[in-house]
Amino acid sequence: FCASLMRSTAASRGASKQLNMAPLTYSRMSHLLRSSINRLSVIRTGDESKPGPACCVQFARCQRSGDSQALQERQRQQMAKGLPRQKPIAGVKQVVVVASGKGGVGKSTTAVNLALGLLANDPLKSVGLLDADVYGPSIPKLMNLKGNPELNNLMIPLVNYGVPCMSMGFLVDDVAPIVWRGLMVMSAIERLLRHVDWGSLDYLVVDMPPGTGDVQLSISQNVPVAGAVIVSTPQDIALLDARRGAEMFRKVHVPVLGLVQNMSVFQCPKCDHRTHIFGSDGARRLADTLGVQLLGEEEEEEEASSYIFTI
Repeated sequence: FCASLMRSTAASRGASKQLNMAPLTYSRMSHLLRSSINRLSVIRTGDESKPGPACCVQFARCQRSGDSQALQERQRQQMAKGLPRQKPIAGVKQVVVVASGKGGVGKSTTAVNLALGLLANDPLKSVGLLDADVYGPSIPKLMNLKGNPELNNLMIPLVNYGVPCMSMGFLVDDVAPIVWRGLMVMSAIERLLRHVDWGSLDYLVVDMPPGTGDVQLSISQNVPVAGAVIVSTPQDIALLDARRGAEMFRKVHVPVLGLVQNMSVFQCPKCDHRTHIFGSDGARRLADTLGVQLLGEEEEEEEASSYIFTI
């Protein structure tokens, strides 16, 4: 009886051991399988990357280059989304801006002479003049215009010498300072561009303010500009700022038509002796550097300026 009991007990223990070992064996087998697969992948990776560290470095460089190009493309797309779409000015065929990186070099005088010159060369063409210098408007004085523009849903430009003109100077007193922040200036520029009844114009000449700031960017990005005329005097300081202005227009994809040199020479009214007070050929050298034409030179005289412009 005891022997049979011991045999049955041993059999039951063996069966229980087998039952207990079954899940253990399965877990061990799965663990071994996973371990073998990992080792196999490591071995294969090692075999494929046998050339050594140079292959890894090259792969990393290609990956970084691809990531950089993708990042730049995403940045360009985001910037394109943020830029305003260019919208032509109603009734205006071509917009030409007269600009410089510096103030006091004769942009307004050049803009007036350009508008009158275009009209004189072809009387059948219609030319308008916009004064975009909100803080220091000069067109009313240069064009001998006074008064407020009439309002008929849109502002009606004031006209003299056959050229319709619009300026902030028509909307404020002559001596009233315009103390505005950037947002107000941009709103005023938008109204001068879009809320004026220009009629039908072949050319709109825009007298730009000095510098390379908000107004220049706003006009260049909101209006399709046919080209820019850069004005400078022969001094080195003025030429540096004029070059900055030209480079700014190139960055916003506005073609630079050429340079105009103002205050080129002073001619004595008594002896007709010509003196280059501010130097000579500065704008010509800058035009050669930029790869554009020197369109003309403006001479200083005692009573009036003699302007030579070829375009």
